[in-house]
Amino acid sequence: MKIAALKAAMVSTLNTDKNWPETIINSSEMEFILVPPGEFDMGSPIREKRRKLWESPVHRVKLERPFYLGKYPVTQAQWQRIMGNNPSFFKGERLPVESISWEEVQEFLKKLNGMENTCSYRLPTEAEWECAARAGTTTGYSFGEEAPELYEYAWFLKNSGLRTHPVGLKKPNPWGFYDMYGNVGEWVRDEYHISYKGAPQDGKAWETPLSAAVSKPVRVRRGGGWNGNAGCCRSAERLFAAQDRRFNSLGFRVAKEL
Repeated sequence: MKIAALKAAMVSTLNTDKNWPETIINSSEMEFILVPPGEFDMGSPIREKRRKLWESPVHRVKLERPFYLGKYPVTQAQWQRIMGNNPSFFKGERLPVESISWEEVQEFLKKLNGMENTCSYRLPTEAEWECAARAGTTTGYSFGEEAPELYEYAWFLKNSGLRTHPVGLKKPNPWGFYDMYGNVGEWVRDEYHISYKGAPQDGKAWETPLSAAVSKPVRVRRGGGWNGNAGCCRSAERLFAAQDRRFNSLGFRVAKEL
C-alpha cells in the first residue's frame, strides 16, 4: 500500500497542486519521506501504560505545512561525508551516528545546507517528530498498546545486545519511518519544559528557556534507544539533555522544509 494511502486519516490541508513527491533522496544520499499537514493529539493520556507525567497534558496540534523527515536516523557514513570525522562510540558506516551534542548537530546542518545549496535542512520540532512517530495512530505505539511487538520494530534494552545496530533492519512504522522507537534517541529542536502547558499548538518549536537560571539550554530528546526499556520507546516518550552533552545512545534525524 502506498505511503499516501496510509496517511489518509490525518491529511487535511495538503496542497495537491504542488504534487510533492512522497519520497526524495538528496545529493548527500539522505532519504526523506513527506509528512502532510493535519491535526493530531500530542502527549500521552492518563490511561496509557508506562506514561510519564511530563508527557501531559494531551493537546491538539495542527501542522499547517507539509515537510520532509529522514527515513532513517543519520548514519555515521553520512556524518563523515559532511563533517569529515566520526565521533561515535560504536563504529560502523550504517550504524546511526551518536555521541554528538545538539550544538554539533547544528554545525552538521549548517554544512549540509551549504553542500546542498539551500537553507531548508533543520532538526524536526518535537511536534513534527511525534506526528511522524504516531503515523496517524493514537495508541502508545504505532502498532498498538502492548509492548511484545516492539521486538519487531526497535532495538532496545532486551534485544540490542547493549549496542547500536545498522539503521533500517527492523520494521518501519505505517508511514515508512525506521528506528523511531529505538537504536538511538533523537535530538529535536525544542527546549525542554516539564509539561505541555503553554506549548505551541501549531507544531512550531518551543524555544523559550525552561529557566533563566539554566546556564546551557536543555533540549528535548525523543525515541528511546538501545539502552532503554519498552516504556522509553513509545510515541509520546520524551526525555531531555543539556545541548552540549553527548551520549552513545543519542543521535538525530533531519527534517527538510518545503
